[in-house]
Amino acid sequence: MKVQIPKEVNRILELLYLNKFEGYIVGGCVRDSVLGRDPNDWDICTSAKPHEMLNIFTQLKVIPTGLKHGTLTIVIGDKNFEITTYRIEERYIDGRRPEEIRFTKNLKEDLARRDFTINAIAYNNRDGLIDLYKGMSDILNRKIRCIGNPLNRFDEDYLRMLRAIRFAAQLGYEIETKTFEGIKVLSKNITHISKERVREEINKILLSENPSKGFLLLSESGLLKYIIPELQQCVKYRYRNDHHGKDVFNHIMDVLDNTEGNLLLRLGALLHDVGKFQLSSVHKDNIDNLHIKSMDMVEAILKRLKYDNKTIESVKKLVAEHGLNYDNVTARDIKELINRVGIENIDNLFKLQIAHIQGSKLTCNFSNINKAKDLCEKILKEKQPLTVKELDINGHELMKYGVGKGKEIGSILNRLLDIVLDNPSLNRKDLLINEVEKILNQK
Repeated sequence: MKVQIPKEVNRILELLYLNKFEGYIVGGCVRDSVLGRDPNDWDICTSAKPHEMLNIFTQLKVIPTGLKHGTLTIVIGDKNFEITTYRIEERYIDGRRPEEIRFTKNLKEDLARRDFTINAIAYNNRDGLIDLYKGMSDILNRKIRCIGNPLNRFDEDYLRMLRAIRFAAQLGYEIETKTFEGIKVLSKNITHISKERVREEINKILLSENPSKGFLLLSESGLLKYIIPELQQCVKYRYRNDHHGKDVFNHIMDVLDNTEGNLLLRLGALLHDVGKFQLSSVHKDNIDNLHIKSMDMVEAILKRLKYDNKTIESVKKLVAEHGLNYDNVTARDIKELINRVGIENIDNLFKLQIAHIQGSKLTCNFSNINKAKDLCEKILKEKQPLTVKELDINGHELMKYGVGKGKEIGSILNRLLDIVLDNPSLNRKDLLINEVEKILNQK
């Protein structure tokens, strides 16, 4: 099999050959090329040591990104290529990084330190595929398998447990039995990994082609209860009088799979019903408590996983409004919704609401949502005023008509907005001045 290597990578490899060193592309770029996918990165491994590489690539821009660990970044044009000396990693000290690294001239020893067989395939145009650990067989059989003893591999880097599940979700593969059992045994150790690293793997699972597969595996492996315990509590829990026909967790999975690959949207889908387990006794006339509790839980979960504040606020808004009823919806209702959710989030809200219906056992009727969406598009296209700032009059102009400072200005502007939300044609300065005079005369 021949892999189409970018010309920049071939240039790096040829420079290594000219200087009597080995060089191969390795890992994910080989795996993705075999699968017919476009690699995100082209990683290179070589028998050349760091100081030797510095001498070889004098005509190229070189960044010593990890010189101590044998890694350099070569910049060609606007592209970066990471190149690393063959190495052996020994005595992992914290479930993340080795205490000692030794450089080696042996490709087999370098491949042996990698996580999964499908990521331990090397290639160059001279030697073809170098597959010492049956990675091609596991690609053909759609398996995620550790190299060697899974307990050893996961004990070296606990994040590998999440990576196994992420690859299964991204590629649609099954995790080999011993590998999965290793995750179950060591699942608690995921708590020793930084929340930022965990979050990035969760994001990749969420954006995979089959996110529910990833979260089902997280639940079955025991990892989920240490990452998002609030979601694990939803497994086998049926919320009273629901219309989903499944336990809360599996309903969430259905909704998740019915959304497109947008991170905010999928976070909203993942967490939209997370509050149900803790509010099992909520009464129908107190259903608002469910939404309040859910938003509080969403904020706590996302903060724990170190999401940024903008993401947290956007997801909270999606969760808060996902169950909105659009019966007899008016243009004013939609304007108030846009103000609550934000223009940047409104399209995601409609998509989440449709996915929510698709994830229930009810007949999929989207007519009310489509009506609301059409109204929203009309309002935005016509640039109808939605906020005080969009009124054709401001506080300085109000003061010319005898309106006092501070609260009185704010109060009158809000009353004007209230009028304009119902009748956008009144958003003209002369007509607004008439309304101001009426308000002042009433006083």
